[in-house]
Amino acid sequence: MSDWPLLSIITFLPAVGAAFIFLIRGEEEIVARNARNVALWTTIITFAVSILLWTGFDTTTANFQFVEQRPWIAEGINYHLGVDGISMLFIILTTFLMPICVLASWRSIDTRVKEYMIAFLLLETMMIGVFCALDFVIFYLFFEGGLIPMFLIIGIWGGGRRIYASFKFFLYTLLGSVLMLLAILAMYLQVGTTDIPTLIASNFDATWQKWLWLAFFASFAVKVPMWPVHTWLPDAHVEAPTAGSVILAGVLLKMGGYGLLRFSIPMLPEATEYFTPLVYTLSIVAVIYTSLVALMQQDMKKLIAYSSVAHMGFVTIGMFTFTPQGIEGAIFVMLSHGLVSAALFLVVGVIYDRIHTREISRYGGLVHRMPSYAAIFMLFTLANVGLPGTSGFVGEFLVLVGIFQVNSTVAFLATTGIVLSAAYALWLYRRVVFGTLTKADLKEILDLDKREVAIFAPLVVLTLFFGIYPEPVLNVLHESVNNLIHNHEVAMRAVRDLAMAAK
Repeated sequence: MSDWPLLSIITFLPAVGAAFIFLIRGEEEIVARNARNVALWTTIITFAVSILLWTGFDTTTANFQFVEQRPWIAEGINYHLGVDGISMLFIILTTFLMPICVLASWRSIDTRVKEYMIAFLLLETMMIGVFCALDFVIFYLFFEGGLIPMFLIIGIWGGGRRIYASFKFFLYTLLGSVLMLLAILAMYLQVGTTDIPTLIASNFDATWQKWLWLAFFASFAVKVPMWPVHTWLPDAHVEAPTAGSVILAGVLLKMGGYGLLRFSIPMLPEATEYFTPLVYTLSIVAVIYTSLVALMQQDMKKLIAYSSVAHMGFVTIGMFTFTPQGIEGAIFVMLSHGLVSAALFLVVGVIYDRIHTREISRYGGLVHRMPSYAAIFMLFTLANVGLPGTSGFVGEFLVLVGIFQVNSTVAFLATTGIVLSAAYALWLYRRVVFGTLTKADLKEILDLDKREVAIFAPLVVLTLFFGIYPEPVLNVLHESVNNLIHNHEVAMRAVRDLAMAAK
C-alpha cells in the first residue's frame, strides 16, 4: 500500500462517487434510491481507506507523511499532498462524519436527491483536499471550492430564509479569502514558490509578516468564526438542512483553526507574537458574549450555533498559548466539538423531522415518550458542557492548563465561559425533555428508530471513549505540536538576539 497515492485516492474517491450518481438515469424514485445507496457506500469506503492513514502513521516523527508531489502549473507550484499528526486527524473526522450525514438525510431529503448527494460528495472532496494540501495554490482551490456545494446545500434544501443565509455565508467567507489570495501572491513573488514546507522555513521581514498575518487572519477568523465576524453562522445553521449543519459545525469551522495552525503560526512567528493579545481579546469576547446570547435564544439550532462560536473561542485561546497542553487541547476541542456539535444538530433534526419546528417553547416532557432520545440528548448536552468522562472535558481542561501557564486573567475569563455553557445547555435540555407532556402533537411522538440509533451509536461510543482514553489522539499530535512550538521558539529567540545585537 505504501506505493499507492493514498491521499489522492481518499481525496478524489467521493468525486468519483458523485460522477457515478450523475450518470444515474430512470424514474425519480429509483434514481433517488440509487443515489442514496451510491453516496452511502462511497462515504463508507472513503472512511475505510482513510483509516489506513492512521494505521500506517509514524507517531515518532513530525515530518509530513504519505507525501505525493508532481509538477503542476508552473515553476514552484506543484501538486503536493501530505499529512502530519494534525491534518491526519481532521481527514479522519471528515470521512467519519460523511456516512452519518448521508444516513441523516435518508428520509428528510426527498426532493432533488440526486443533486443533493452529488453536492455532498463534492463537498467531501474539497474538505479532505484542504487538509491534505502542501501547496498554497492547491489549498486555496480546495478551501474556496468547498463554498460552492455548501452554498447550494443551504440555498436549495434549506429553510424559509435559505437564500439570505446562503448568500451571507458565501459573501463573508469569500471576502475574507480574497485577502488570503493576495497574501499567497505576495509570498510567491518573494520566495518563488507556493510550497508550504518551503514557506514555513522562509524568514519574512517583520513588517511584511504583520501584513501577511492580517490577510490570513481575515480569512481564517471568518471561517472559525471569531467575534465579530461570526454573524453568518447562526443564520447558516438555522436554514441549513440537518446534515448541512452537521458538516458545517463538524468540519467547515475547523478549517479556520487548521489554517491558523498550518500557516499563520509557523510561517509568521513575529506577527503571531505581536497579535496574540488581539486574539486573546477577541476570543474572550466570543466565549462570554456568545454564551450570553445563547441563553436568550428561542430556536434550538441557533442556541447550538452560538455555543459553537463560544467553543471555537476556546480553540483560538489554546492555539496562541504556544504551550504543548494549549495547542493539543485546542486541536482536541476541535475534534471533540466535531463529534458533539454534529450529534447535537442531529438531536435537533430528530424532533424537527417529527414536529417540523425548532422553537424551544413548542416542546416539553419528551422524556415520557422518547426515553432513548432523552438519554442520548443528555449525554451530548453534558459533553458539550465539558463533563469529565466525555471528550468535551479533555480538550477544555488542556486549554485551561495551557493558558494558566501564560496568562491567568485570560484563563479566569475563559473559565466563566464553561459556567455559562452549563447554564444554556442545561436550560435547553430542561425545557425540551423535562416537564409535563401537555401538547397534543407530542403525545403521539415516537422514540428513535433503528436508523437513528445507528446514526448516534458511533458518536456516543467515540465521545465516551476519547473522554476516558484520549491517548490515541494525543499520541498522534505530540511530535507535530512539539515541532511547531520548537520552531516558534527558535524564531523568536533569533528575533530577540537580533534586537540585543542592534542595541
